[in-house]
Amino acid sequence: MKIAFVSVFYPYRGGIAQFNAALYQSLLAKGHETKAFNFSLQYPNLLFPGKTQYVTNEDDAEKIPSIRSINSISPFSYAKTVHQIKQYEPDLVIIGYWMPFMAPSLGYIGKKMRRFSKVLAIVHNATPHEQSKLDNLLSNYFFRSVQNFVALSANVAKEIQVKYPEKNVIALPHPIYQHFGKRKTSVDAKNELNLALDKKYLLFFGLIRPYKGLMQLLEAMALLPEHFHLIVAGESYEDFSKYEQKINAYQIEHRIHLHIRYIPDHEVSTFFSASDCCVLPYTSATQSGIIAIARQFEVPVISTNVGGLSEFIQDQKEGFLVSPNSPSELAKAIEASLKNGQIEKMRAAIRERNHTFSWQFFTEEILKFAKHSV
Repeated sequence: MKIAFVSVFYPYRGGIAQFNAALYQSLLAKGHETKAFNFSLQYPNLLFPGKTQYVTNEDDAEKIPSIRSINSISPFSYAKTVHQIKQYEPDLVIIGYWMPFMAPSLGYIGKKMRRFSKVLAIVHNATPHEQSKLDNLLSNYFFRSVQNFVALSANVAKEIQVKYPEKNVIALPHPIYQHFGKRKTSVDAKNELNLALDKKYLLFFGLIRPYKGLMQLLEAMALLPEHFHLIVAGESYEDFSKYEQKINAYQIEHRIHLHIRYIPDHEVSTFFSASDCCVLPYTSATQSGIIAIARQFEVPVISTNVGGLSEFIQDQKEGFLVSPNSPSELAKAIEASLKNGQIEKMRAAIRERNHTFSWQFFTEEILKFAKHSV
């Protein structure tokens, strides 16, 4: 089968590009001719909250070859990309969609290509975490432009089906990443991060944004015993000073280890290997690529029960699920997870179920869905 894969790839960095790279490689491994159609401009610099959109020399990113033709703010580039895809003559067009800002470009391409080949979209987020009226208009345009959708959680699939009942939708779990390397020993990882060996370490990993709930986690930290420490590792997409003020107000600065920067791929193993558990105190969510990383390193996850997060964590077996916006409940779950022997039991449970989150299964199911789609 000839497949055109339209989304974001190298040299852009971040979770969506990493997901697309893994799926691209899986499609090739299945023997399908696959061509990536990428962005020439993803976000204008004025609209991008981070330091850079691009892979740096420190990143060990998957260098997927691609045609960089889509300028997110240039309709002329949309038509140009459609022409290039048509010349490729694919049997299937896969579109990776993650936010309303990309709806005009990806929706236009999907709508036009439906006349010539099958089109399906992989949806990371059906609605943004921080919505506006414009976001809803853009999202509607995209979802009305494509007929077939693969959601990464049952929660997102239901959201699409309720709003667009005429669409074809399936849910497939976010596969486990394999490109972050192997788990290190706890001692080696802690030494690399200059951490004391006799403490319990929680990990808050990934982009820092309001809906991620870091403020609630800091409040929970103030309720926990002194030997509980928190590693915060990720780039902040907001003013981080309010978190520093909270840390100082609670006098827990000696228990908080800050790495407020983008974490390159080769360092991911160190942070997860040093941690006893990963904490996702989100106030809203769809699914999370962070859980997929945690599962790779067999790190239990303590998460709020929002969106589709509960679909990826067996409560009190692979981790704990708690109510959102409840620091006291979060603190109790953290203590319960770190009782003697509990971590090893949860790691064993994660290991037992990890085969159900393979890229091979995900790819096979996408292609089956495409075969029977219109």
